[in-house]
Amino acid sequence: MTILSVQHVSKTYGKKHTFQALKDINFDIQKGEFVAIMGPSGSGKTTLLNVLSSIDQISSGSVIANGQELNKLNQKALAKFHKESLGFIFQDYSILPTLTVKENIMLPLSVQKMSKATMEENYKAITTALGIYDLGNKYPSELSGGQQQRTAAARAFVHKPQIIFADEPTGALDSKSANDLLQRLEEMNKSFDTTIVKVTHDPVAASFAERVIMLKDGQIHTQLYQEGRSKQAFYEDIVHLQSVLGGVSNDI
Repeated sequence: MTILSVQHVSKTYGKKHTFQALKDINFDIQKGEFVAIMGPSGSGKTTLLNVLSSIDQISSGSVIANGQELNKLNQKALAKFHKESLGFIFQDYSILPTLTVKENIMLPLSVQKMSKATMEENYKAITTALGIYDLGNKYPSELSGGQQQRTAAARAFVHKPQIIFADEPTGALDSKSANDLLQRLEEMNKSFDTTIVKVTHDPVAASFAERVIMLKDGQIHTQLYQEGRSKQAFYEDIVHLQSVLGGVSNDI
């Protein structure tokens, strides 16, 4: 089942002096798929993530999520879609320092029509999967970077969204913490059947996905599929393609 369909999407910035960040992008993402978006600096990775999640508007084309054409929704309907259907993980954690781990994670549930018992069930299931259930009463300042990012991931998953958008989710972590988070996201992608779309410059992080969409100059250059291969083999293919395209630094 297709959960996200991108049809002839283009994005142009500016009026007098224009810059076309995305050019005629087309692809579908299936429910439960784990997809990584990669590309050299300036290729349009972050712009693509922003228009897929409707943080930014497209200039032409359409983005259809679970049957709804996002660019045709009014502000109220779009806000409802964001609240109910999407979760976000950012590189800088974006958790509130004055709230406990549990309070941070439960924030998305405060605007959901859900019983307290169901909220607690969701909280326990997600935090157990992420290995932070026992940290509920701690504050962010008491956590390691890896624990803070797992708290942010739990907040993204707790209301059981259909799609998680992650922007460089391991970019601020050391290799051990990054690998731990990636393994847990991979497991949750399967166990919760949640679609994950992430931007990353890191071929190790990308190798945890089932598919890599590689951009160059605002267009899809190629797509790589894991197709049952080992992570090591997939990683090597990603590294080779990166070396051909050039550049792995952060994007616009």
